[in-house]
Amino acid sequence: MTRARFCPEQSDVVQLRCVDESLESEHSFGNQLWYFEGVGVDIDQRRCSVFGVVEYSVQFGLHELVDDGVFDSEQQRERFRHIYEREVHPPSWRQPAHRWLAIGMVAVTFTWLSYLLLRILSV
Repeated sequence: MTRARFCPEQSDVVQLRCVDESLESEHSFGNQLWYFEGVGVDIDQRRCSVFGVVEYSVQFGLHELVDDGVFDSEQQRERFRHIYEREVHPPSWRQPAHRWLAIGMVAVTFTWLSYLLLRILSV
């Protein structure tokens, strides 16, 4: 709330809930996404509803803050969620474009090494 320029003494978080959690494994860190709703009080003493999000990375059992935000509406917060979901799901070799990229890199490497080998042998 402080980063969104609301008074921390007068503002209040009404509800806090975890909406997404991926557990930490031996091969990857975990993630947690928390939503909160509250009432923010600005410098002019105006009260307004706020919708917030906090993203944590779980690394070796410790929670490290990755990103947070306070929004005026639930729709704005949901846009953050769509970006979060794209980042959490890493690219996979099952996608055809990634396989073609790997095949192309191998072909270019093979061609370049063949050229260098022929050049060395012809001297």
